[in-house]
Amino acid sequence: MSMYRASVPLALLAIAAAPAAPATAQTPSQNVPAVPVVMTQGSGVIKRAPDQAWVSIAAEARATTPGEAQKQAAEAMTAVQKALRGAGLSGDAIRTTGYTLHPDIQYEGGRSRVRGYIARNQIEARVDQLDRLGAVIDAAGASGATSMAGLRFDLKDRAAAEREALRLAVEDAMGRARALASGANASLGPIVRIEEAGGMRQPPMPYVAMEARQSAQTPIAPGEIEITAQVMVTVQLR
Repeated sequence: MSMYRASVPLALLAIAAAPAAPATAQTPSQNVPAVPVVMTQGSGVIKRAPDQAWVSIAAEARATTPGEAQKQAAEAMTAVQKALRGAGLSGDAIRTTGYTLHPDIQYEGGRSRVRGYIARNQIEARVDQLDRLGAVIDAAGASGATSMAGLRFDLKDRAAAEREALRLAVEDAMGRARALASGANASLGPIVRIEEAGGMRQPPMPYVAMEARQSAQTPIAPGEIEITAQVMVTVQLR
């Protein structure tokens, strides 16, 4: 009985017997160690007595017709502004912030009717001498103002106070960085980065006593304005 043996091409045998080609050589990555740094956050607080104030003053009038309501409101606001100038305010310290005219609607028995119209003229007055603020408020009330609100205080040179708060914040952050470096038996190198973190704090609304008196000026308690700055500082370690 004869045996059949399949013939295999020599070329194919050579390929099968050849060792696998090595994979493409990979260049080892250059792992450069990062420069050691310390990151800290610092804050600075500045407190100052305010030297400037703003107050919103409105004159409101009611009448049976729109024109009459506007006329009465105009007369009242004219008197208010005249009184404010008499109290020492300059023309550029007074600006109009709002004006409205709308119907005065009464609801009764499930029905509504227009019983008149309301005109309201609102201004904001800037007071640069706080010892005159009480007199300004009294003058506005005595001359025909129907409401006063939104009293706020600030600093004339607020930018300088903000810069001082930032300087103190950086000093605070650097002091923290030195403490951290000392704990790690290291010393500080050059500063890598300084970033301002967050915005400046707005001045708080102080308490204001607005009492209606005839014999004394309206007492005002300005309090203090607090400005806070925060920074992030990154410093190299040695």
